[in-house]
Amino acid sequence: MSFKYLLFDLDGTLTDPKEGITKSVQYALHALNVDEPDLNRLTCFIGPPLVDSFMEYYDFTREQAKAALAKYRERFQAIGIFENRVLPGIPEMLKALKAAGKVVALATSKPEPFARKILEKYGLIGYFDEVVGSSMDETRNTKEAVIQEVFCRLKLTEEQKRQTLMIGDRKHDVVGAKACGIASLGVRIGYAEEGELEAAGADFIRDTVEDMSAFLLE
Repeated sequence: MSFKYLLFDLDGTLTDPKEGITKSVQYALHALNVDEPDLNRLTCFIGPPLVDSFMEYYDFTREQAKAALAKYRERFQAIGIFENRVLPGIPEMLKALKAAGKVVALATSKPEPFARKILEKYGLIGYFDEVVGSSMDETRNTKEAVIQEVFCRLKLTEEQKRQTLMIGDRKHDVVGAKACGIASLGVRIGYAEEGELEAAGADFIRDTVEDMSAFLLE
């Protein structure tokens, strides 16, 4: 099946944000008196909403998690936002998709202003018809809500939604797609755990950027 409307996650799907995210999480934890010297233990924070992750992985209350989020953003928006790199082959893939007439949107749990800055910094913004992220006030903070906002901004009809695909590297991308009634492509190029995408019920799974590109251009 060929999909015309393509919704991409950002972290772990188009870019590798490990350094910036894990160091900013480490900074936030330290501010709340939690010492975590091993950055590899913090890759679980890449992808999901951060408040949920602080609560899940460190048993924070919601208030503590919100305080941690504020400290995270303090470092991230000053330093961590550009401790990032575009995955090899992504610019070429996006260029080919636009040349093929695809409608390309970003659907990320990262706050929208941060996402825009990253796309602009790495010269990717021009490939996107719409850029949607979470809201800074946390009112739009689930992947489902982000996808629904993409629908709204692109003014997609029910028929067009049937031609829409969510592409991401974590279970939250798959779950969000299912909640919105669209298909999902899980890619094993980011930070999903073994079997995570299968367990979430991804409609399609691909292993590399090249495999993803070939699938989207079918």
